[in-house]
Amino acid sequence: MPTLGADMEAGTLVEWLVKPGDEVKRGQVVAVVETQKGAIEIEIWENGTVDRLVVETGRKVPVGEVLALLRAPGEAVAAAPVAQARRIQPTPRPEAAPPAPPRAAPAPGAPARARISPSARQLAGELGIDVQSVQPAEPGGVISRADVERAAAARKAAPAAAAKPAAPDWHAQMRKAIAAAMSRSKREIPHYYLATDIDVTVVTGWLAAENEKRGVAERLLPVVPLMKAVAVALRAVPELNGFWVDGAFRPSAAVHLGMAIAMRGGGLVAPAIHDADRKSLDALMADLRDVTTRVRGGRLRGSEMSDPTITLSSLGEQGVEGVFGVIYPPQVAIVGLGKVTERAWAHQGTVAIRKVMTATLSADHRVSDGHRGGLFLAALARLLQEPEKLR
Repeated sequence: MPTLGADMEAGTLVEWLVKPGDEVKRGQVVAVVETQKGAIEIEIWENGTVDRLVVETGRKVPVGEVLALLRAPGEAVAAAPVAQARRIQPTPRPEAAPPAPPRAAPAPGAPARARISPSARQLAGELGIDVQSVQPAEPGGVISRADVERAAAARKAAPAAAAKPAAPDWHAQMRKAIAAAMSRSKREIPHYYLATDIDVTVVTGWLAAENEKRGVAERLLPVVPLMKAVAVALRAVPELNGFWVDGAFRPSAAVHLGMAIAMRGGGLVAPAIHDADRKSLDALMADLRDVTTRVRGGRLRGSEMSDPTITLSSLGEQGVEGVFGVIYPPQVAIVGLGKVTERAWAHQGTVAIRKVMTATLSADHRVSDGHRGGLFLAALARLLQEPEKLR
């Protein structure tokens, strides 16, 4: 069971997508695990052949426990006891995993198996709802409690007096897990905080002109050039990009930008946009659209949750002028971006009305200091004055 974030101690195995004898490749989705933040698709971390599925579906499994046994390519079948199985833990990767192959279609005449979270399955049983009749909110997504409740309402469920007690509130459990991780962060990580106001008149004007040339479907969101600028600025200050593990800093050669995204119904996750510093703005826009859709549909992948090297929280659309984030361990920094406002600003020897945004940095004092953090914010400001180079 891989760790899918600092706030995860265990997960419930919802579904196996492979069986003994199947050949698997690194990056292939092999299982679905329910956590406090929803259903996560678990990817394999090595090539091989599935020898044995150790854990049955429906079981809650602690992080680090063996889920299945693999044979290396060319290795003969051997009856190895589970106790001797090697535990495979995902580690931060320098590059994104290859896309998962398409899943095999069910046999003709066989009913499709519904992908449903344990909480939603329990609620469906309590309400007498056939899970095969419930459709997820997003096509191909995992059936949630909200989907079951909608199906119950459509069926005109029994009077409330006859209803059984509601299942545990998964959103409350998620908030509890997030609070525990953030409390640990504030307790163990010596944070320092920096903020600067950046003139973004040039980049906002460039983006408006660029979007005028594009069709509606190809236009870029305002956050996309900011994402690229943050990722590129990290090259100048690599101390902010990596992990604090076992009492030491492990820098990352790749920039996997964790984008803070609000979940439907409440809560927050920050899945990784892999290699953000090397991708074009169009590729970043496509990745952001894809991961946001899957967050809202409850279809995240394990690799996206386990390897962000830094987090970006952009709250400008919510009207927030400045945000000082809490570092998400084992990362060592988080960047916050606020809304763009019009201010009187000294520009080229005169005072003019300019578009200004507040950028903040929360960083780990064990790894960097205010001087290095200041260099990062200065690099970010410079990059936003030359947006045509961010393509």
